[in-house]
Amino acid sequence: MAATWLRSRHASVPAIPRPVHTDDEVTEWFATVVLPERETWVIDCDGAVVALLVLEPGWIDQLYVDPDCTGRGLGSRLLAVAKAASPGGLDLWTFRSNAGARRFYERHGFVAVATTDGDNEEGAPDVRYAWPDHADLDGPWRRS
Repeated sequence: MAATWLRSRHASVPAIPRPVHTDDEVTEWFATVVLPERETWVIDCDGAVVALLVLEPGWIDQLYVDPDCTGRGLGSRLLAVAKAASPGGLDLWTFRSNAGARRFYERHGFVAVATTDGDNEEGAPDVRYAWPDHADLDGPWRRS
């Protein structure tokens, strides 16, 4: 999972900021935090993870597809899993500069409900999306 996350993140630069953690730190985080503490889903091809989804209650924490496998509907399949697991609604954050991810989420019914000027470890402007539309809820919105 970490290798897929890293390949995807590195391939997305400069549309999104470079990861602030080393590859080893990311691998350790997946091994010690993500896998034991979060709901995780993967799609594999010939034994290799090519797409991953990490869920927390009501949140999509991570959704990444290997750059060699984009455009095949893998992200959409994992997003369907997330919606089925949280029929009451989902939220997520993505970088404002990530036009591809923003189009993807909007195409799947997510609505931008808040933005920040960089309230994340990368210090990059981001946008909060909600499904279904939670735009009518009172703020203030914050990263949780």
